Amino acid sequence: MGAERVHRRSIAAVDRPYRVVVAKVGLDGHDRGVKVIARALRDAGFEVIYTGLFSTPAEVAEVVLQEDADAVGLSVLSGAHEPLFRQLVAALAEREASDVVVFGGGIVPDDDIPALTELGVARMFTPGASMASITEWLTLALDARAGAPDRS
Repeated sequence: MGAERVHRRSIAAVDRPYRVVVAKVGLDGHDRGVKVIARALRDAGFEVIYTGLFSTPAEVAEVVLQEDADAVGLSVLSGAHEPLFRQLVAALAEREASDVVVFGGGIVPDDDIPALTELGVARMFTPGASMASITEWLTLALDARAGAPDRS
């Protein structure tokens, strides 16, 4: 596979809100938290696409590609965070979308976070993270990726 293609906005001349896919992957059916995050992101001005329950990492990556998303967040409460994020990052790479910001939240032991970072997960939010900290971080991360001026 040659040089990696950069995932850019479909129409560079049109300014649009950042698009974020949020997903529950695997057999984890606890979706209240991801719905709260989806609403907080929407209220902060993001365009949010929620994939629903029981998606596979490959299905989520396909939604990211089809929706021209800037970021994807997984909610994982099942303890299967490492294989699920590994599969998602690989599926994004297969679709030449490795520049999409990957983040997540849920019940993840602090000791597991460095391994997720090595996989390409930009940030993990654990219980107690405020909605403001999530939306502010995501805005800054996407602005930095797009080369936008600092909003702070």
